[in-house]
Amino acid sequence: MADDVVIEVENLVTRFGDTVIHDGLSMSVRRGEVMAVVGGSGSGKTVMVREITGLMRPSGGTIRLFGEDIGKLGHRETEALRARTGMLFQSGALFSSLTVAQNIVVPIQAWYRLRPALLDEIAGLKLALVGLDPSAGQKYPSELSGGMRKRAGLARSLALDPEIVFLDEPTAGLDPIGAGQFDELIRSLQETLGITVYMITHDLDSLTRIADRVMVLVDKRAKVGTLDELRRDDHPWIRDYFGGPRGRAVAQSHAGADRPSPEEQSEQQKPAPIGPSPRRRAKAKTRSRSS
Repeated sequence: MADDVVIEVENLVTRFGDTVIHDGLSMSVRRGEVMAVVGGSGSGKTVMVREITGLMRPSGGTIRLFGEDIGKLGHRETEALRARTGMLFQSGALFSSLTVAQNIVVPIQAWYRLRPALLDEIAGLKLALVGLDPSAGQKYPSELSGGMRKRAGLARSLALDPEIVFLDEPTAGLDPIGAGQFDELIRSLQETLGITVYMITHDLDSLTRIADRVMVLVDKRAKVGTLDELRRDDHPWIRDYFGGPRGRAVAQSHAGADRPSPEEQSEQQKPAPIGPSPRRRAKAKTRSRSS
């Protein structure tokens, strides 16, 4: 496996009884990229995350995480490898009986014995990373807004300083402004911490804003490419997903995001003022003073 590949899946087969979810699926995720994952209902998006992290054994194929063949590892080795990853569940999945700070340090306490004061300090640092005020640490999940719970869940996923963060529909349930802010937070964390982001999403705006590549689960396999590459794909599901009314609207809105407004264009198109150049005006002033 190449040094810059952190997840590699070869010929994956996933079967539940007579139902086949994945059949010969192969893909890879590069270190430091934001990989978005889309697919229809029942295409096995979340199931594959469970297989990649060793929580579930596939029916066939090979999965390598950080170069290690998950299928050949024992329980303790798999746990150690999984500790190098973080997971944000769709609902945040915070423990309702614990404060936000206590939720954040749960993964740390599973591996280390640290003083309460140090745990509190770490929780505060993780809260700051995701843009939450330190006072949020003393609140319970029920006292937070939906967006704050998402950020608190993200803070917990960062507790062990992971190299890969798995996100399951991170912007689901957020309003457009909140979703855009969360996208910016994910990209900022990726760039600042150098983490790899594996993001299951159906949010076309998120795909366009932050995804380096997109993986489409279709026909029990995976097609991976940039947005531009997938928009040119002739597969019916992919064509409908990216080329349908919603997909076209998102593409057009983002294509025009960097264009100047009509007012700015009008200003740019105004002719330069007619008159003497600054150098000539300066000479004229000098002559008038000498006279």
